[in-house]
Amino acid sequence: MGLRSLIYPAPDIEKSRSWWSQILGKEPYFDDGGYVGFDVGGFEIGLNSHSLQSQGPVTYVGVSDLAKAVNEMKLAGAKVLSDPMDVGGGIRLAEFLSPQGEVFGLIFNPHFKVQ
Repeated sequence: MGLRSLIYPAPDIEKSRSWWSQILGKEPYFDDGGYVGFDVGGFEIGLNSHSLQSQGPVTYVGVSDLAKAVNEMKLAGAKVLSDPMDVGGGIRLAEFLSPQGEVFGLIFNPHFKVQ
């Protein structure tokens, strides 16, 4: 499904939500108190209160079957940094470290429209 999301750690989710709403000029399409998602031109800027701020933002590739994609990443030599987690609203994500050291994520988001 291609690049879909850039998700920032947001330990103070309310302050982050307010700031991003102000600069984007709109409210998020998704907000469950721990995860906030903004639709920006068909892509997502996400705020995750559960992510480690020291890790920085992570870019996520959209997938239609997260469990299958996680297995494929493991077989390809990626190290799982965070097991698949539900961040609300059926949105599930997982994070990895490639054999060369790049951090990336996979996301299943039922709100995404396949293009």
